[in-house]
Amino acid sequence: MLVTYGLPIVATLIAWWFSTGAILYLDGLPRATFRWSLAGATLAGLAAFWGLAATAGDTSVAGAYLAVFCALVVWGWNELAFLLGYVAGTTREPCAPGLRGFARFGAATRAILHHELALLASLAIIAVLTADGANLFGLATFALLFAMRLSTKLNIYLGVPNTTVEFLPEHLAYLKSYFRQRPMNLLFPLSVTAATLLSAWLVHSVIRAGNPFAITGFVLLATFAVLGLVEHWFLVLPLPVAELWAWGLRSRDEAALADPALAPARVAAPLPSATGLATPRAVPPPTFVA
Repeated sequence: MLVTYGLPIVATLIAWWFSTGAILYLDGLPRATFRWSLAGATLAGLAAFWGLAATAGDTSVAGAYLAVFCALVVWGWNELAFLLGYVAGTTREPCAPGLRGFARFGAATRAILHHELALLASLAIIAVLTADGANLFGLATFALLFAMRLSTKLNIYLGVPNTTVEFLPEHLAYLKSYFRQRPMNLLFPLSVTAATLLSAWLVHSVIRAGNPFAITGFVLLATFAVLGLVEHWFLVLPLPVAELWAWGLRSRDEAALADPALAPARVAAPLPSATGLATPRAVPPPTFVA
């Protein structure tokens, strides 16, 4: 029982925590290292695509693990390519003052358009690679991560108390101008309700699963869904979230010691508030740390 249900949960928690911290650590290194980091991640991503194709017909417990974590590696490549600044958007400029409504939404979309297209392309490739197989847990994992991240981005765009700007590197600092700080937005209750219902459905699927392969796959998916729900609550609860990945953020301070010009400036970042006035949000220095 413990191995069947507990091991997938623990494995997912470790993978979520470590992969997030590793990406943040690589992103905080001097920019001269970025191409090597991306090259290594690209090789890992290509291997993960191969792994997804190879496990498409594998309905063993190992097949469920491999499919899910290969999808996570592909996701990690997309996140690293974005944070390193290689795959971002068609514009790299701050939001123009005074933009409202669809004009502001269009500008925000253009700022991350290439990243979103890369995610969609990755999802399509995984769908093609696994189309004829019985093991769709890799595809489901990537789709789940994409949906959760899209919801998070929309909520940050519309306005939440915690915009997580401490995770943005200096070369993506212009994206802060598209964020808003607000006590709440109308989408957030819908997002957490949908995430809660999805998590409950996946837990129910675990209970109804009739074999070890299905149990393992649905436990992995359910854990990722619950983590996505928790990350949504991180946007509104006054918690020191950055402390979870302080070890990953520490590379920015190490780079600053070597050459202050190469590291992001850890200063207060002005963010648009609900009133339209600039509200400084201090980025805390890391003492430690998806």
